[in-house]
Amino acid sequence: MNTSTLEQYVEQKNQWGAIFGSKPLTLSTAEDRQKIADCIDSELSPENLTCDGELPRAEVARRYKMLTRAAQQLLSIDPSVKFYEYSV
Repeated sequence: MNTSTLEQYVEQKNQWGAIFGSKPLTLSTAEDRQKIADCIDSELSPENLTCDGELPRAEVARRYKMLTRAAQQLLSIDPSVKFYEYSV
C-alpha cells in the first residue's frame, strides 16, 4: 500500500492520540488540517527537531525531510494552512 508521507504522519499522530483519548485528526476538515500544520510546525522547532541537541545529525536530517515533505503535501491539499517554522 502506497501512502503519502502526510497520511503516514496523520496516522502516527492518531495512534499516539488514541493512547491519550484524543479525537482522531482527519484531512477532510479545515480545522484538523490546521491542527496538523500546527503539530508539524511544533515538531520543526529546533528544540523539538533535535530533542534539545541529543539526536544524531542523521536522525535530525531524516526527521526534517519527513516533516517538510508532510508540510508540502498538506499545503498542496490546503494552501490556506499557516506554518511558522516551515517557510514556504
